[in-house]
Amino acid sequence: MSNHCCKFRKLEPLPHTSVTFNDRFWSPRLKVNREVTIPHNLKMIRETGRLDNFLKAAGKMKGEFRGFFFNDSDVYKWMEAVALSLATHLDPKLEADLNEAIDAVAAAQQPNGYLNTYFTLREPDKRWTNTRLMHELYCAGHLIEAAVAHFNATGKRTLLNVACRFADCIDGIFGPGKRRGAPGHEEVELALVKLYHATGETRYLKLAQFFLDTRGTEPSTFLAEITNPDEKWDPSVFQAHLPVRQQFEVVGHSVRAMYLYSAMADVYAETGDPLLLAALDKLWANMTGKRMYLTGGLGSTARYEGFTSDFDLPNEAYAETCAGIGCIFWNHRMLGLQAHSHFGDVIENTLYNNVLSGVGLDGASFFYENPLRRRNGGKERTPWYDCACCPPNVARLLASLGEYVCSKSPEGLWIHLYAGCTINADVNGVPVKLTQKTDYPWSGSTEITVSVKAAAEFAVCLRLPGWSREQVISVNGAPVQFANSNGYACIRRRWADGDKISLKLGMEPVRVEANPHVEADFAKVALRRGPLVYCLEEADNGRELFAVTLPNNAQVKAEFKNDVLGGVVLLEALAEMPDYSRWDGKLYREATARGASHHKMTAIPYCCWANRGAGEMIVWLNSAE
Repeated sequence: MSNHCCKFRKLEPLPHTSVTFNDRFWSPRLKVNREVTIPHNLKMIRETGRLDNFLKAAGKMKGEFRGFFFNDSDVYKWMEAVALSLATHLDPKLEADLNEAIDAVAAAQQPNGYLNTYFTLREPDKRWTNTRLMHELYCAGHLIEAAVAHFNATGKRTLLNVACRFADCIDGIFGPGKRRGAPGHEEVELALVKLYHATGETRYLKLAQFFLDTRGTEPSTFLAEITNPDEKWDPSVFQAHLPVRQQFEVVGHSVRAMYLYSAMADVYAETGDPLLLAALDKLWANMTGKRMYLTGGLGSTARYEGFTSDFDLPNEAYAETCAGIGCIFWNHRMLGLQAHSHFGDVIENTLYNNVLSGVGLDGASFFYENPLRRRNGGKERTPWYDCACCPPNVARLLASLGEYVCSKSPEGLWIHLYAGCTINADVNGVPVKLTQKTDYPWSGSTEITVSVKAAAEFAVCLRLPGWSREQVISVNGAPVQFANSNGYACIRRRWADGDKISLKLGMEPVRVEANPHVEADFAKVALRRGPLVYCLEEADNGRELFAVTLPNNAQVKAEFKNDVLGGVVLLEALAEMPDYSRWDGKLYREATARGASHHKMTAIPYCCWANRGAGEMIVWLNSAE
């Protein structure tokens, strides 16, 4: 693992290997990720010919390229997930599978370092002729990320050497005095910064900077690649409508946007370019204030998988799982740069809702899209996709979850996520272990035990979630004074071994309403408890969920049910349903007064929907006095 420390970052994330989970929420999910999701991904990668493409490109197997031109990236994301998982849990079978894949990838690399099985097998004469659409640089980025993860986990350079050779190949083509260009689908930029951290080779950082600096500038390199004079293209879909330092609204394809902003944050962390940070702050404010779903989902249109306009948030949303993952990547970087809790709030919200919705409780079924409403019988989860970017992306995020729990600074340790776990770190050379004991997110009570060999002075900073109306903090049973640092309760003292911090967050169910400019949610409410957004499913409430009305005076009760969805807190209330029994069957009729029937409404955590078969689902409910 590189010890690189970014000059312009306030917080340094701990490696995911520093955190060990032992609770009843995350531990089972991470176990399923290791034992089901990652092996399932490999099974599907093999069955769909993605791995065979490398053997064919290496001349070790006959046949044509199979699948989409960007299918290499799915293999790389799976490889990264395996490397991250092996760093915390040894698995000889999984390690052997990974080594087999590394051998196949290395064999497919061309003598000049180039590596892309689609172009090697199908269009070798068209390499680098369409960086706007053909994802060569995108695939390269995921190779680099996998290689860095493998190197950090094992210390071996078998995959890192492959990535460096390909990065050198790219660096020989693009850059000042060479070819102008940028990737149509951002990803290689952030990957090159990771490669710089792993190797110390500044050429990789400069190349990442070059791709950022070229994007959205004139003359457009993307426009020059268009050969059809009748093609109409929108540069904003590719975040190429303006130079990156002049972009202040989140636009276009949402996954591309999140990867771009992540790379901008990475380059700022190295250079301190104030224009990059100013743009990032404005982009973040626009996204979270006007273009993000309650669940943390991003992208309201399927047409180009992306953003539309301010407050345009229809509930039959696109909200791609990969966009939520990218949002976590970006906000984690922003949290490191500015140490502000509102970035941690976005990470938590997106993780617990949008991202977890993307993978079934079985670990082998997925959603590409995560809408806030599903009607007319709903939709089953699927074991795979032709465009399968999301399943391996979920696997690699969950395998690295420990990285998002805690960071450190010269002042001390900063806890961002609450979960039953142990955290091992050093604060200015002093070994420290923090043990979180909690039933979060079902309970708002967390006890943190500080373990040190000798008394030491440092700060433990606790994120105060934006959703929490009240927080009670004590140390060793006594109320404690703390400084509020941008939404973190920073407790600085001389800690003795065994000191205990108690944090209690109010977790009563609350009604949430949207900005009135969000027409889809006007006069509606959603239910939230702690970090979890709730929804209604047909399995509990029947059909025609659009008609459910939650009176403002209805009492919403929370109760843990061990026999539902693996054990969850349900929300229950007395709701109203219109009486349509006397409807005459006409499409339209003169409005008449109609009564309402009362029935018990049951809401489940949104992250658990669609695990009991197909059916209707809704998040936003009608509200009434």
